[in-house]
Amino acid sequence: MLRPPDSASPPLDADEARRRIAKLERINAALMAHVERSMDQQGGAYSLFQTATMLEGRVRTRTEELTGLMHRLERSNAALVAAKEEAENANRSKTRFLAAASHDLLQPLNAARLSASALADLALGPEALAISGQIERGLQIIEDLIKTLLDISKLDAGVVRPAIKPVALTDLLAGIIASFRPFAERKGLRLSVRGPDLVVASDPLLLQRIVQNLVSNAIRYTRRGGVLVAIRRRGQASGESCRIEVFDTGCGIAQAEHDLVFEEFFRGGAEGEGGEPGLGLGLSIVRRMTLALDHPLELASRVGRGTRMALTLPVSRTAPERTVTPSPVTTRLTGARVLVVENDPPTADALERLLRAWDAEVCVHRDLAGVEAALAAGMNPPDLLVLDYHLDNGACGLGVAAHLEARTGLRRPVIVTTANHSPEIEAEVAALGAQLVHKPVRPAQLRALLTYLLA
Repeated sequence: MLRPPDSASPPLDADEARRRIAKLERINAALMAHVERSMDQQGGAYSLFQTATMLEGRVRTRTEELTGLMHRLERSNAALVAAKEEAENANRSKTRFLAAASHDLLQPLNAARLSASALADLALGPEALAISGQIERGLQIIEDLIKTLLDISKLDAGVVRPAIKPVALTDLLAGIIASFRPFAERKGLRLSVRGPDLVVASDPLLLQRIVQNLVSNAIRYTRRGGVLVAIRRRGQASGESCRIEVFDTGCGIAQAEHDLVFEEFFRGGAEGEGGEPGLGLGLSIVRRMTLALDHPLELASRVGRGTRMALTLPVSRTAPERTVTPSPVTTRLTGARVLVVENDPPTADALERLLRAWDAEVCVHRDLAGVEAALAAGMNPPDLLVLDYHLDNGACGLGVAAHLEARTGLRRPVIVTTANHSPEIEAEVAALGAQLVHKPVRPAQLRALLTYLLA
């Protein structure tokens, strides 16, 4: 450390003074550098503190945003689940409503068809017969519409469970071709089927409905030429799958309408040929059935040239069960005692008139109490029962059959009529050994069944 010179010290010369000044400058520079380094370190620490504080704020803000987003997603998911449940409940309610409504609508329709059939059996002139035929066709259209709407509702609700089994295509297509050939011949069209005899895995009833709708559409929209139903193998040589193709030489479908034709009530730019336009529901229900069966359906068409519908389905290696249906004996029902239990008065009256026109002895009642009163009054035991499944006050027509069997010890042939197509009712009727006929009852079907059961 430098000390100032005292009075006793000798005076400094110029060189010594310069050396001391240089030393003091070095000391001062070192001190200044130390101070600057210290200030830089303090400034860096403060800057890091500021950065950390800012990042913490940003993290907190982002965390709050993410938490809010998670809460919104949870509320949105809960709303979606609630909306899905509400839609499913609405769909089930719609199906139940349509089932109930169709039952109520088919009841008067059933009475009207039975009355129209009884009218046609009378000695009528040509004009009256023509009017009777028009009534019958109109009632058939109404019935088809109601049943199709109910089928669409069931398919949309997922309550239709396909029963997959081996189906012989030759037998299935032969029946369809036979039923549509008169319509094709009336329009001067050729209707033919071609292809190998294959067995496929499908639901026979749904598959029949699909092909029927495709053939019906092809005939309706074809004026000249014909309709061909072709079976083609696909896959390996053994045939893993096959295609049912329906070709027509009709008006064709514009490219812009290829998807629209599968929508409800869409009939396109061209009306059906022959004065009987369709309802626009055929292809809509076809699409739903093919989705339920997982049978892909392809459409190819050219305006003015025709249309090809191709349905792909798997080939079955199992042979179908062969069932032999006895042919009913074509005799009159003269003297047959038929007991009818029907709670709908118009249907009961129409059914009574129809059965009496077939020379049967008919006894009609609304419920089991009426039957018991008639038996107590000396009514002869019936030869056959025609029972409505749904009676008043929740009663079931099957109870009448059970009561008569318990009282007489004899089991008589039973025909159960209902507008309800549920599999539970079918199983219950089958367990009783009875015959099920869905309303509206077709008179020809009823007469053939009565004749067969009484033969």
